[in-house]
Amino acid sequence: MISSVLPTYNRAPLTFVKGEGTWLIEEDGRRFLDLGAGIAVNVLGHAHPALTQALTDQANALWHTSNLYNIPQQQTLADKLVAATFADTVFFTNSGTEACELAVKMARKYWFEKGQPDKTDIITFSGSFHGRSSAGIAAAGSEKMTKGFGPLLPGFTHLEFGDHDALDPAITDKTAAILIEPVQGEGGIIPVPDQCLKGLRDVCDEKGILLILDEVQCGVGRTGKLFAHEWAGITPDIMMVAKGIGGGFPLGAVLATEEAASGMTAGTHGSTYGGNPLGCSVGSAVMDIVSEPDFLADVNRKAGTLRQKLEGLVAAHPDVFESVRGSGLMLGIKCKVPCGDVVNAGYANDVITVPAADNTVRLLPPLSISDEEIGEAVARLDNAAASLAA
Repeated sequence: MISSVLPTYNRAPLTFVKGEGTWLIEEDGRRFLDLGAGIAVNVLGHAHPALTQALTDQANALWHTSNLYNIPQQQTLADKLVAATFADTVFFTNSGTEACELAVKMARKYWFEKGQPDKTDIITFSGSFHGRSSAGIAAAGSEKMTKGFGPLLPGFTHLEFGDHDALDPAITDKTAAILIEPVQGEGGIIPVPDQCLKGLRDVCDEKGILLILDEVQCGVGRTGKLFAHEWAGITPDIMMVAKGIGGGFPLGAVLATEEAASGMTAGTHGSTYGGNPLGCSVGSAVMDIVSEPDFLADVNRKAGTLRQKLEGLVAAHPDVFESVRGSGLMLGIKCKVPCGDVVNAGYANDVITVPAADNTVRLLPPLSISDEEIGEAVARLDNAAASLAA
């Protein structure tokens, strides 16, 4: 008999009832160090006082009106994002999946309005993840994502990640944009080298096509800059954001230049909930903290500490681990044993990690994690690895 909750998740046998900073408390009282942060969502940990206050204050005033009316909290957050990024304009969504849908629509509408309706194709890369909507799975293209869900949305050209020679021949008169994650998350924490992001920007400029960046997982301070593409010194035309921007409250956004967004006029897109007062109040509080230079500098410092300790962990357990990769506090450990075994051994030692493709365990702690908690987390991972080696 089917469960009342559609059984699409392979859930761990854990039920958390409370969160405090970097800690999650199970209903049996066990305290887990959270190196998953809700899959890179809780950038300021659990029950952060500034976010709790922002949500409570707004909840006591007004929850929802819809986008039929002006929403001051939405305007405030949009202004902060525009001031801090390449973007001239922002559309708010409820998730990264919805952000992907709009990014695809925006790119295609741009060329339609330019009198080139045949420019609809978007180039994407193996190992990518852009959400589970029709556009998202078609963009990723992997059998795991698409099997059984055809016919797929057409118009995506899939290239092997890192195959530089394949890019130029793949661009045709029908190519509208290139879509890529600066750091692949679900794909196994695989950064795009800075010189490659610069190269993609150059190609887009040379060919006159749009560059779309998916920073749903790697954005909002995760890599030690507000957005990961800043390390390469480039800017996109369109960018997808979600996860961390709401600090745990469902919130996403598409950021764009005025030119790239020029086709999106009144009536071309909409959302009932997107950018509502609750979400934008929390997002605004997140931005006030995460965009501060001192905060980002501390993320970089802590990232260096964590990476150094993880390199030691890998060296201490060569039969369990292979290598460390990633950027900032978005790190992955490539495993020699099944990564799911490492995640489960972590659960047994009261530390949470997240599995990914390429047999990789993801470490995505709250950006507010302390030095002491970093040390304790690696000690628990060390115990987990020792249990697997035994």
